[in-house]
Amino acid sequence: PRLLSQFFFADERVTRVVAEINGLDAELDPQQYLVLLNQLHLSQAHLLAVLERIMEECIPTQRHSRDYLVKFPEELLVDNLGNHMLFAAECLLAGTFPEVEEADRAQLRPQARNLLCSLELVRTVLREQSLSQPSSYPEPVRAVLVQFDRLFAEFELSYVSSLVAVKSPEEIYRQQEIIVLFCETVERALRLGYLTQEMIDGYEPLLMFTIPRLAIISGLLIYPEGPLSLEQSPEEMSRVFSPFYNLLKKIRDLLWVLSVEELCLLERSLCTAE
Repeated sequence: PRLLSQFFFADERVTRVVAEINGLDAELDPQQYLVLLNQLHLSQAHLLAVLERIMEECIPTQRHSRDYLVKFPEELLVDNLGNHMLFAAECLLAGTFPEVEEADRAQLRPQARNLLCSLELVRTVLREQSLSQPSSYPEPVRAVLVQFDRLFAEFELSYVSSLVAVKSPEEIYRQQEIIVLFCETVERALRLGYLTQEMIDGYEPLLMFTIPRLAIISGLLIYPEGPLSLEQSPEEMSRVFSPFYNLLKKIRDLLWVLSVEELCLLERSLCTAE
């Protein structure tokens, strides 16, 4: 059950697979090379998972901030992101990463080198510690982990920023405004009887369509100064709604001519229509 013992065996698996890859002629046996490469990715992912648990146990208050993750596109926030970072660092040092512009590669290579060197140091230190005192983390071990955690976070932010457009603080704030709008929409819909608490507690699939529809009406009529405010330019709106700026203006103009009873009937119909 000791994490250092788990790390030792996870590290052994990585070392063994790397040795097999180095002793294989990929051109003579490409199929086996692909098999071993997949094993390497899996064993590295397991090693990183154990290392993450060790850092949470050993340096929980000294971890480098990961607040920057909110800037990343949602599709990048996957379980194997850390393993992809290591693979990217290795490719950058090997000069086989065409996805990144040359100017960015020149900036990322030193960070990649520092990260991989730090990981090797972590592996060495933790292996020695697991063989001597597998139940303790002396200060030199903690210092090595703190350094690795910082270098990993810095490379992750730099690498992802070189590939995709990360969200600006303004965009993050706009998305938070949308979250508030949806929450207020749900509260209002419950109060008016459009929705029931049972539907929400039971994750009623219809809500995936109902709540956004009601939120558009709320954002245009009930909270006109919120994230759907049409007094701002499309560039000032969240990217979720900016492509539909003209359509939202047409919807607002139609809503303005409805009576209270007609608006209520419309909202109720949006809660049932598929």
